[in-house]
Amino acid sequence: MGTALREVRRLAERTPPSRERFIDLLRAVSIVAVVLGHWLATVVGYDEHGELIGRSALPDLPWAQPLTWLVQVMPVFFIVGGYANAVSLAAARRRGGTATEWLIKRSGRLIPPTTALVLVLGGGALAAGLFDAGPARVRMVVWLASIPLWFLVVYLIVVALTPPMYALHCRYGLTVPAVLAGLVAVGDAARLLGHDFWGDGNFLFGWLAIHQMGFAWRDGLLPARPRVAVPLVAAGIGGLLLLTLPGPYPVSLINVPGERLHNMSPPSLALLAVATAQLGVALLLRDRAERWLRRTRRWTAVVAVNSVIMTILLWHISAAILLTAALHVADVLPTPEAGSAAWLAWRVPLLIMCSTVLAVLVAIFGPIEVRGAQRSRRLPIPIPIPAGLARTASRPVFRLWLTMAGLAGAACALLVNSLWPSAAPTVSGMPAFALITYLASAAALRLLRSIPPDGLAHRVNQRSTYSTGPYR
Repeated sequence: MGTALREVRRLAERTPPSRERFIDLLRAVSIVAVVLGHWLATVVGYDEHGELIGRSALPDLPWAQPLTWLVQVMPVFFIVGGYANAVSLAAARRRGGTATEWLIKRSGRLIPPTTALVLVLGGGALAAGLFDAGPARVRMVVWLASIPLWFLVVYLIVVALTPPMYALHCRYGLTVPAVLAGLVAVGDAARLLGHDFWGDGNFLFGWLAIHQMGFAWRDGLLPARPRVAVPLVAAGIGGLLLLTLPGPYPVSLINVPGERLHNMSPPSLALLAVATAQLGVALLLRDRAERWLRRTRRWTAVVAVNSVIMTILLWHISAAILLTAALHVADVLPTPEAGSAAWLAWRVPLLIMCSTVLAVLVAIFGPIEVRGAQRSRRLPIPIPIPAGLARTASRPVFRLWLTMAGLAGAACALLVNSLWPSAAPTVSGMPAFALITYLASAAALRLLRSIPPDGLAHRVNQRSTYSTGPYR
């Protein structure tokens, strides 16, 4: 732990003046908000058979649904992702790197912490089976713990499409997100008419549109000036009011079970409206936040959270499951009715205990993410492989195709796991072919990260550190 803290302080101290620290703060705030939101808005209780069950509290809290306009912060993460990906991709190309090598390095930040979760969940499911745990029950627990992986499915696809989408941005600017927003509107119309299948494209179009906003911020098309920020806030809030009050969209920006239309999955025009307002607010706060983050302790805290940001996101549901299971076994699990005074009062100790469990999990698994980040700044660390395979894996065309296959395979495997029925019995807690596909894809990307491309040994290493500027 001491070594990790020293590394965090070192990174914070080496941060160049040119770094946009506000981006890192927004990333940290958005993920922490997601974690807190999941913990706060969940109801845990027992069914008629005495089995533990969990569900969203929002159907029982209609008064809380307008509050989702403030706490729905996933658009902020994708805006920040667009900004950061644009910075790091442009920096890599200035150093002579390629889009393929950039994607391989990005996989080193996203895949290793995810693989740790997948292996622990799979191994835990197999171990539970040895103790005669019901396969359907085990599958339910694994499905719940893997809920954060839906985010990674979308983000892996968005990252894989960053090079071509950034090229489109450089040529067409704000026309690109405008066209994507138009496609979202078409998908919404299809959903409103009862053709949900044709609205599924919004999973891609919606998040890409928000990601493109980050490109525009980074490149100065949407500068941090009141003359830009205020109209964005006004347009976003105005659009949201029109779409949700007289319009056909639900008020809640977080999915509510039983609603005919959802704003989050897939993204709707209402979510794009709130993303527009959030971008405007970010632009208004940017200068003040940058000054605030010049204080060493504040910036060090932001660096610390960002160094394990994936670990926090991936394990926060597992932390809640472990806590609930421990309280259940000890026969001290409170189950007050959602919205009651007792339920609201229970939120405070619940947050404290969930945070404690998550801190332990981050201490255990966070070093995997930290080591992955450190390796991405260095020359590849070789692993023992046949010379012929090494030569093949260093060739640009092979690396391009294997990179895309690895990212696509990982995303598809995680998507299958998310869509697979939550109570369908499985030996490993996940569909076997999805687990095998994911692990094979992760191994392929690990192979690429261990073998330098042709000529890399003769070039300056492409870095992505706090000391040289580009972002995660």
